[in-house]
Amino acid sequence: MSLSIIIPCLNEAEGITETLEALQPLRRRGAEVIVVDGGSRDNSVARARSGADQVLTAPRGRAVQMNAGAARARGEILLFLHADCALPDAADGLIIEGLRRERKSWGRFDVRIRGPVYLLRAVEALMNARSRLTGIATGDQGIFVTRSLFDAIAGFPEIALMEDLELSRRLKRYGKPLCIRHRISVSARRWEKHGVLRTILLMWRLRLAYWLGADPAKLALRYAADRH
Repeated sequence: MSLSIIIPCLNEAEGITETLEALQPLRRRGAEVIVVDGGSRDNSVARARSGADQVLTAPRGRAVQMNAGAARARGEILLFLHADCALPDAADGLIIEGLRRERKSWGRFDVRIRGPVYLLRAVEALMNARSRLTGIATGDQGIFVTRSLFDAIAGFPEIALMEDLELSRRLKRYGKPLCIRHRISVSARRWEKHGVLRTILLMWRLRLAYWLGADPAKLALRYAADRH
């Protein structure tokens, strides 16, 4: 089975080169890397070109960008990777062999948040445990899915926020995820910039509001207001 890695990007010039460099061993083993830019004002696109098989542009919005990348992907398995995340070693084999062995069609990795703050260890442990218990994955966990199943559910719901949770909820109808214990390394920048506890509480409030039926567009506005 072949793998396509799709990376939504917006003003990631500072780190996109490092992210793509880490993916070059997978490219040499046959994985396809697609970067989808959502209108960056820096030189993200220029920096991405040397490390990706395709660099696309799409309207801004993570779900829209990921769907655009999926539409152009050639792989039988689609892996959606945030621009500030790094896959574990041999991630391609872990995905392909894991799905085949467990007879599953989608899954995600555990996470480790880069940063020295001890509270981040608790955050990542709770994220991993909650995901394993509920079968719901977040974008930070590197959601992967077979092309056939992704097409069957019509891709990511093109909503302003919580697209990863809604995707997981739809995928669960077709089976439980493959939960790979090897860890994706996730940047701690959003926790460090705005405070760990503040960020945790904000995300809990937003997720609870979403599950209770709040409009994702309004939640996105609340999220953006808190980030400034």
